Amino acid sequence: MILFIHRKDLRTTDLPAFDAIRAAGSRSLHVLILEPFLLRKQRYLEHSGTNFLAHVSSLQQAYSLQGKQLHILYGEPDTIVRRLSEAYPVQELMIHADYTPYALHRDQSLRNTSAELGITFKLYHDSMLCDPEDFMEWCGRRESFKVFTPFYRRWRSYLAERFRPPFSSALAELETSALVEQIAQDFMVPEEVQRQLDQTAPDGQMIDASRSLEHFLNLNLQGYPKSRDRYALEGTSRISRHLNTGAISARTVYSRLTQEEAGIEEWLRQLAWRDFYLYQARLDTDFFSYEKVYDLGRLGTKYFEAWSLGRTGIPVIDAAMTQLNETGWMPNRLRMITAMFLTKNLGCPFIYGERYFRLKLSDYDNVLNRGGWLWSSSLGFDASPYFRIMNPVTQSQTHDPSGSYIRTWLPELADLPDKTIHLPRPDAIVDLKSSRALAFEIYKEILNSKGASVKPAFGNEL
Repeated sequence: MILFIHRKDLRTTDLPAFDAIRAAGSRSLHVLILEPFLLRKQRYLEHSGTNFLAHVSSLQQAYSLQGKQLHILYGEPDTIVRRLSEAYPVQELMIHADYTPYALHRDQSLRNTSAELGITFKLYHDSMLCDPEDFMEWCGRRESFKVFTPFYRRWRSYLAERFRPPFSSALAELETSALVEQIAQDFMVPEEVQRQLDQTAPDGQMIDASRSLEHFLNLNLQGYPKSRDRYALEGTSRISRHLNTGAISARTVYSRLTQEEAGIEEWLRQLAWRDFYLYQARLDTDFFSYEKVYDLGRLGTKYFEAWSLGRTGIPVIDAAMTQLNETGWMPNRLRMITAMFLTKNLGCPFIYGERYFRLKLSDYDNVLNRGGWLWSSSLGFDASPYFRIMNPVTQSQTHDPSGSYIRTWLPELADLPDKTIHLPRPDAIVDLKSSRALAFEIYKEILNSKGASVKPAFGNEL
């Protein structure tokens, strides 16, 4: 018997593990483990948690509609695998890889446990369009790309030559197994989490990621290059909330996008940025520890709460944070503007904003979120230069001249004239000009500190 564990692959098609299960001709036990660590501090009530649980519930319904069985359990993966191996003749454990420090530690533990139990452990790399090792060999490189543009040029050529199309096996072709009742009881999902599961995707209201993709390609793809930064408009796909949970694969998205005859370049670059961050997470040893590489001691958290609550007195920042807090969504340009404002003008260490977005973004992904924050804070690879500090007022005037976005999310400012609505309010917590000058000085210092033996010491002086 094969034990397959769903994680960030919440779909029933285009899964390499499904191809392997079908080829083996074996019965398979399919489980999804809700891990206490990942749901700690009531994460399941935040936008990122509710989006994930909605896709979990939708996946369970997809299994049921095809007459197959998916078992949702709660507990430590190691413990659950041991129990399942006692009740079933498990010969292989199959999972798709993830690359965060927690995931790497968890999967190494599962590998060790499998070896101890005499179970074959198979890890499939599923999330990227290009396999890093094959990509590096194809490029003839030993050192990884650190800059996006040359990566993108080679990435496009690589995919044109070696793209691996979606896997063909579907759930309907597999023979899934029932679960021993006692195990289901012992690892039952807590009542409050189960309640959230039931509420996020009620029976008959499954999530259709493919339909969302088709809607965007048919109606918005051609206008995407112009509309993507006009954040008051609904010109983006919002497919990320499906892609980051694995409800649709990057392979499926790429395959469908390249069927279009025109207008694909700009949106294709977004898929490339996704691969670029995942690539860095696998090959850059500092990716998850840049806060320890640099001396961030001159930064502080004095203004973090005002930023998180949308009370900075800078209209576009407060509007964006209000939208995020209320809906779990923020357009990409506003993510850059708010992140750069927090790290530069407000002098706050990027990890505070990164952690806040981790909770609030419905399309949250650990790697992609960190990549965006590293870019905005001028740390890491191919980051925004330290002297590039976005002016939120100028950004607002340029990308939403009429101020309609601000009027939507800050109705108390709705009556202000177009020219005035973008400007800092009288109670703004910082002066944009002087805070920019200070950030310029501090971040130049920070970047010069790389390689020093430092420990983060976040004060409240800035």
